Amino acid sequence: MRVYNFSAGPSTLPLNVLEQAQKEFLDFAGTGMSVTEISHRDKAFATVVSEAEALVRELLNVPEDYAVLFVQGGASTQFAAIPLNMMHGGKADYIVTGNFAKKAWQEGEIYGEAVKIGDSSDKTYTYIPDVDKLEYTEGADYVHITSNNTIFGTRYIKFPECNAPLVADMSSEIFSREVDVSRFGVIYAGAQKNLAPAGVTIVIAKRSLIQDPLPICPTMLKWKVQDENGSLYNTPPCFSIYMADLVLRDLKAKGGVKAMNEVGEYKAGLLYEFIDNSKLFKNNVEKQFRSIMNVPFVTPSAELDAKFIAEAKAAGLVSLKGHRLVGGMRASIYNAMPVEGVKALIDFMKKFELENK
Repeated sequence: MRVYNFSAGPSTLPLNVLEQAQKEFLDFAGTGMSVTEISHRDKAFATVVSEAEALVRELLNVPEDYAVLFVQGGASTQFAAIPLNMMHGGKADYIVTGNFAKKAWQEGEIYGEAVKIGDSSDKTYTYIPDVDKLEYTEGADYVHITSNNTIFGTRYIKFPECNAPLVADMSSEIFSREVDVSRFGVIYAGAQKNLAPAGVTIVIAKRSLIQDPLPICPTMLKWKVQDENGSLYNTPPCFSIYMADLVLRDLKAKGGVKAMNEVGEYKAGLLYEFIDNSKLFKNNVEKQFRSIMNVPFVTPSAELDAKFIAEAKAAGLVSLKGHRLVGGMRASIYNAMPVEGVKALIDFMKKFELENK
């Protein structure tokens, strides 16, 4: 029996996509081989990479002067790749709004002067700093943000206006809302939250910014090299790219990013409305900064939280345990989470509240 999987990542995937992958698993594109066996140099797989790139460009309206790359190592590897490709002047600005934003800043410190110009840790990352009131560093090579904070359930409602290129980690919200890619120098996203199984990371980078990586940059982290080789410099994470391609096809068929945003707002609205009117459950994020992808919530005690998680699992609602830094619960309701899953969670929360007054 399929359950409703609210994991923050690896996350749920569309059922029809999983069924298609299952159907093709032993014989991909008439090759007589699984996509996990086929050479990445084979024409059949090259078609997958080119189609996935074309779909990313179409769905996000990526300008022609941007590279679209499929790389390995997860978004965390890009924490190092960013300064190694872009920190030519030796300094960059970081806005720290959660655990992964903090890790990106700490990695930046290894390679130069990483200036923390904004920090919401004073209120346990429950808000986003006012980007209009921050002091941006003159001559900074870039400004780094994490647009949606998976652990703490916040997101930017307004992006910084700055002279330096804006770099955004969009791992947990990529393809969930429309963005103007031309406003960013680089967008990157680990796929395992809202797109595909773990193993591949998408990097969308303005080509003029990636032509001169630092001399110490490893070849595998040089975006220019990956771009020149069509993301096939070495053996890529073939299965993850294949799954991303299937999900991107499905996303397009369902109306694209605009449609995903409408459904996402609706799902999150249902859940937040219930929590806000509940006498048992609480969300601590400032309302204007609430994520529509990751919804953390708590009961009055850790013991009751644990009871909720256990009983929810027994009811087929799994992976609701909050991150260890936060505790409580977290419902990740990415694009692939159906409305029925969110409604099932709310129904269970109503029942639990009645039974635990």
